[in-house]
Amino acid sequence: MSALLDTTPKQDGFRMPGEHEPQDQVWLAWPIREDNWRESGKPAQQAFARVANTIAQSTAVTVVVLASHYDIARAALNEGIRVLVQPYNDSWMRDIGATYVVNDKGQRRAISWQFNAWGGKLDGLYSPWDLDDAMAVKMASVTGDDYYQAPFILEGGSIHSDGEGTLYTTEECLLHPSRNPDLSKADIEAYLADYLNIQKVIWLTNGLFNDETNGHIDNIMHLVRPGVVALTWCDDQNDPQYAISRAAYQVLQSSTDAQGRAIEIIKLPLPGPLYMTATESQGIQQTDTMERHDGDRLAASYANFLISNQSVIFPLLDTKTDKQAEQILAAAFPLHQVIGVPAREILLGGGNIHCITQQVPKQD
Repeated sequence: MSALLDTTPKQDGFRMPGEHEPQDQVWLAWPIREDNWRESGKPAQQAFARVANTIAQSTAVTVVVLASHYDIARAALNEGIRVLVQPYNDSWMRDIGATYVVNDKGQRRAISWQFNAWGGKLDGLYSPWDLDDAMAVKMASVTGDDYYQAPFILEGGSIHSDGEGTLYTTEECLLHPSRNPDLSKADIEAYLADYLNIQKVIWLTNGLFNDETNGHIDNIMHLVRPGVVALTWCDDQNDPQYAISRAAYQVLQSSTDAQGRAIEIIKLPLPGPLYMTATESQGIQQTDTMERHDGDRLAASYANFLISNQSVIFPLLDTKTDKQAEQILAAAFPLHQVIGVPAREILLGGGNIHCITQQVPKQD
């Protein structure tokens, strides 16, 4: 059982660890929405299963699924993976799952953020989203951790913590009018300090071009380790991503982290640009809120990878740049096994490997 706490992580001495720190397990949710995943999710399910089976080589994995899809998921997933029946609206576990915090005594707790499907009535991608909003508390109950209920809207993909007091995010997302319009930038920084126990926020202006999450940080950059980041880079001056990446580079280059370190920036190539095909769009049940059309530019990024214990699982997206991305990541993570997984079917839904996973840190 888990209990709701009436304090904050900062008051209790808990902090959000970096993704590079030891993990106990990783959670995913099975893709099933017909208005987001083509052919009722069948191709995406194969991709999710490959991601889950790859992570399971180094970390325990839990996959939540609707009862109607239990047998399909169980057959596709390795025997050691736990499959739990749990209701949800869509399968972006990074954003709907709990964010975990730890203390220096080896104890762990969870945070439930408020979730409104990336924008609520103003800009949200689907409705209702109540089952997704409830996922973090249910996750905390399964992992056996007491939890904090944050009083504001936030998605896990919109923040990166280095575990040493620095948080990276984007103004495009956290200051978007569809999230917390009554909160100022200073208000949001204060909440982040209270709930993640960080001392400094580094704000990039924008996320990746055409990212329907309003510019989540995890789709434009990733923390390799404290003081080192991998940033999506574009050399085509005619591509909208060119200016976005350079602006992000300038912010990172001119910043120091909470420990006073200059930030080392590793450049990851931009795949593509990649676009949705007519065949891909025809397999989707079209709605007014999720745009899925032939010729739509996809928000593709190699920065959307997952670090899990001694593995780095990254998306294979473009045969022209996949090998280069793998070599860069292998150099950045010399002590890790770097594994590429075909991920176009995940990309078609609006995100990638980091977006569909949520890690649970180890506790003593």
